[in-house]
Amino acid sequence: MGNFERLSVKLSFQKRPTCDKIIPVNSDNIKYVIRQSVERNLPQSVEREIKLPIGTGKVVGLAGVRRAGKTFLFFHAMRGLLERGVSRDRMLYLNFEDDRLQPIREGDLDLVLRSFRELYPESVGERVYLFLDEVQSAPGWELWARRLHDTEDVEIFVTGSSSQLLARDLSTALRGRSITLEVFPLSFKEFLTFRSIPVIDASADNESLLRSAVVEYLEWGGFPEIVLADETMRPLILEEYTSLMLYRDIVERYGVRNEKLMRELLRHSFRNTASLLNVSKLHRDLMSQGYQVSKNTLFEYLGYLEDAFLVFLLPIQEASIRKQAHNPKKLHVIDTGLVSAFKTHPGRDLGHRLETAIFLHWRRRCKSLFYFASDVGIDLCDGEGQEFMNCCWDLAHAETVHRERRAMALGRERWPSATGRLVYHEYQQQGLDGILGAIPAWRALLGLF
Repeated sequence: MGNFERLSVKLSFQKRPTCDKIIPVNSDNIKYVIRQSVERNLPQSVEREIKLPIGTGKVVGLAGVRRAGKTFLFFHAMRGLLERGVSRDRMLYLNFEDDRLQPIREGDLDLVLRSFRELYPESVGERVYLFLDEVQSAPGWELWARRLHDTEDVEIFVTGSSSQLLARDLSTALRGRSITLEVFPLSFKEFLTFRSIPVIDASADNESLLRSAVVEYLEWGGFPEIVLADETMRPLILEEYTSLMLYRDIVERYGVRNEKLMRELLRHSFRNTASLLNVSKLHRDLMSQGYQVSKNTLFEYLGYLEDAFLVFLLPIQEASIRKQAHNPKKLHVIDTGLVSAFKTHPGRDLGHRLETAIFLHWRRRCKSLFYFASDVGIDLCDGEGQEFMNCCWDLAHAETVHRERRAMALGRERWPSATGRLVYHEYQQQGLDGILGAIPAWRALLGLF
């Protein structure tokens, strides 16, 4: 039994227990948690490229995969408020997955602000900043947040690890009173900041350092804890992440009955990033392995993975919606390090990981992305015909160079006014001759086009 399977079995026995009598949350519980939160020293945080906007007049939602750093964006914003002279007892951070707040019911949410005012009566009549983590664990939170927004002098910030939950619930219940930002694991630029690796122009030594950093980034990904962890601990932490995401964000949230199938689908996704996903073929493969599953169930389970921000399914670039629906989608995982949770050798398949890293770099600023399929493929293109991009780990072989030249020529023929780029890592100088738009991976991941 592998480490992931052992963790899966362990976590399957750690679900919230059921009992005949559930003790409800009361004001004493909430006051204890609130006081501890306010009196706690804020953890140190590293500045990210994404900033939590303050003073928008909106409920601000942060949506993203678990462990991507949403909570520390809260702490960084709270530090900023302290520097602006806001008292610490005007800020409340609550994590609704805290076991002391479980099981919180819809009617219990009114106790939060009321208990806070009782503990800190000087806050009455003053603006209060509420930072609410993993709000999907609090039933009815969106209507409560709307009422507070409309009737109290509060600024509300929420996080969730479900794309549909925040997007649907915020937009439906708050109706123009909210904005939602996506939070990804660290970009390559942020990775360098966390590792204190500088970027120096026209320095051969620094370029060598950045090229080495690219390999490490692709092998272990951008989860902040992983980036700062000792390398010997990284595989164990990643395996723990995958089990936590599987059970907390998918099995428990959606009541998935076939956990074994869900785990196999997760494994397949992480092992095949930057690959075309043919659901019919996957269905046949699973049936041959003894899984009794329908195609509709597979589509449903893939939707769960998307909703939990674990995978992105990229459609083919076609004018016809029907053709988009009937062609395979290209699968990308949320973080290249998660591939290592299912690989014996983290350094393998760096070409696929590079393509996924480039996709994630682009996806941070653009949601309308596609791939294009022909006798040679285009890995990424936008929906307006402005940009296209191919990725290749090694341009040291003549056959590879020939294929990539054809792909770039195809892109320029199809989108004459588009900017085309070929991202590579290993190369020989003669292989770059005649390829317009070729750019090394470290520059592409830093946005230095």
